[in-house]
Amino acid sequence: MKKFFLPLLLTALTFISISLHAQETPVTWTFKTVSLNDSTAELQFKATIKPNWHLYSQKHNNGIENPIEFSFTPGKEYKRQGGVAEPKPIEHFDPLFGDTSKYFVNSVTFKQKIKILSNEDFVVKGKLRGQSCIDGRCVAIDQKFSFDVKGNPNLTQPVVEETTAEENPADTAAIAPAADTPQNADQPQEEKSLLNFFLVAILGGLAGLLMPCVFPMIPMTVSFFMKSGAKGKFNAIFYGISIVIIYVVIGIGLAAIFGADFANIMSTHWIPNILFAIIFIIFAISMFGYFEIALPSSWINKSAKMENSKGLLGIFFMALTLVLVSFSCTLPIAGAVALNSADGSFIKPIIGMLGFSLGIAVPFTIFALFPNMLKSLPKSGSWMNTLKVSLAFIELAFALKFLNVPDQTYHWGILDREVYLAFWIVIFTLMGLYLLGKIRFPLDNEMPVQKSWFRFILAIFVFTFVVYMIPGMFGAPLKAISGWLPPVETQDFDVNKIVREESGSGPATATFSMDETPKYGDRLHLPHGIKGYFDYDQALAVAKKAGKPLFIDFTGHGCTNCRNVESAVWEDRRVRNKFAEEFVVVALYVDDKNIQLAPEDQIKDQDGDPIVDLGGKNMFIQNTIYKENSQPCYFIVGPEGEVLNGPIYYELNVEKYLEFLDAGAKAYQEKYGK
Repeated sequence: MKKFFLPLLLTALTFISISLHAQETPVTWTFKTVSLNDSTAELQFKATIKPNWHLYSQKHNNGIENPIEFSFTPGKEYKRQGGVAEPKPIEHFDPLFGDTSKYFVNSVTFKQKIKILSNEDFVVKGKLRGQSCIDGRCVAIDQKFSFDVKGNPNLTQPVVEETTAEENPADTAAIAPAADTPQNADQPQEEKSLLNFFLVAILGGLAGLLMPCVFPMIPMTVSFFMKSGAKGKFNAIFYGISIVIIYVVIGIGLAAIFGADFANIMSTHWIPNILFAIIFIIFAISMFGYFEIALPSSWINKSAKMENSKGLLGIFFMALTLVLVSFSCTLPIAGAVALNSADGSFIKPIIGMLGFSLGIAVPFTIFALFPNMLKSLPKSGSWMNTLKVSLAFIELAFALKFLNVPDQTYHWGILDREVYLAFWIVIFTLMGLYLLGKIRFPLDNEMPVQKSWFRFILAIFVFTFVVYMIPGMFGAPLKAISGWLPPVETQDFDVNKIVREESGSGPATATFSMDETPKYGDRLHLPHGIKGYFDYDQALAVAKKAGKPLFIDFTGHGCTNCRNVESAVWEDRRVRNKFAEEFVVVALYVDDKNIQLAPEDQIKDQDGDPIVDLGGKNMFIQNTIYKENSQPCYFIVGPEGEVLNGPIYYELNVEKYLEFLDAGAKAYQEKYGK
């Protein structure tokens, strides 16, 4: 008996391992209803995440991740109060995409408050969707939820309220802060991100210090404190502290405005993004010298009068007067710091203003304590306006960043990649010409440019950057700045695509089997000129008719690893030729929520509910037919959908990928002899 026990145990473990791997569930959910009072309840969605996996936040981030989304079935018995609340996520900068991912590990609880409008017990139903990833691959989350809620006994009859947009089941819940921040292993990464922002804010303060309305005040302020005798140094320190306090108070006000809900608005709504773009453009025009942004003179006069107060109060108002007077030329820089802190973090605007204020206050204080250092300062002159105008060009370029967000979100198609690049090329070319003295603005002096070696060297760097960007107009990836640019898919003129389609370097030697017009092909496409389908049933029918195996690509718009495989493997000519000659290709996007299925393409889930969107259908097919739920995931199947080879996942080795394709094609030949 013993000699059969070990083989039997190994066999059992093998089957258990295969079945567990077949359909991973890295995130398990529990749903709990908490009664806050008779008229209000809190719905709690608790996600328990397996070690080494992470669940993406609700916060959209330019397509890098597939965010968690909550859809509620409308009902007259309740009304949602605000959006689904979530703790602060981990932030991790992805150098490949030049952007920041936001996610949770270990566990996280989302919360939704509802107002009870019925005196009878009822059920709140809906669905949540998202993505959980581990190194190499991702798993799509598609989970129904149900909460039992007790009615309000104080109501004699149901309350009738108008349905608002937030009750729409297709609405993505807004983000609000919650107190139960999960313990995570990547907290140092978040701290590093804040530290980097803090250092950038300090640099912004130092740039503000060099502006024409601030820099000349340094020797006058130092002279004032030197005349105060023994108390001068103490007053100078308090003066610097007062500047910091003023800006930090401003930061607290910004934190209240740029709360967690604002981050979701920034990432999804066009109004604040357009508004910020206009603000940046106005800042830039002001810094060019065409007009001045200034506070009412009465504010400055009142603050200046208060400087005569005795003691520390007078010193504080002296600092306030500096802040008010310097408003006209420091606002564009301080505003840039403030707007870049508007990502839903309460602490970030405060940190930004703290760093900015230190960049201004510390030099004032140091020079007051050590007045001999004033001798090393450069004299005020035209170089201050040169710096101001140079920053204006950069502000103008940043304005496009805010315009790009709604353009991609709403599919306006105004700022395609080459249009965006054209603006940047023109802006930085003009900046280079300005540094060479070929362009002058209202506040510039007629100074021989040849005497300024620094401007000349800076012009060389600016023109080098312009030259670097020019190939991007023809499809070059420009990885160094790709995070600032629209997706390469928006490029109208792509030389790489033309070469692939019209020269021997692409799959032009092969003919793709396109017996039918792909359904939904007007909105979806495959990379590198590969031709294929986007509906499973259509692709299976075409493959059966053509006598070819079907290559299935379970993918997603927000799947970074899918893009890596496409870039590293699918671009290889041998792979593309095999797709064209030996397979029918279908790409099944499991996270597409925008494309609604035609009535004949709709299917029903296990509960008999109709699946009406393309992403839901593709996810259902992957989960139920192929017992998988991760992306990327690739299969080679026969005419009835039976698996001939696969799955394989995140494979970047071209030779191994070719072996996978060859094995699938061979299995098809052996079974069907075609």
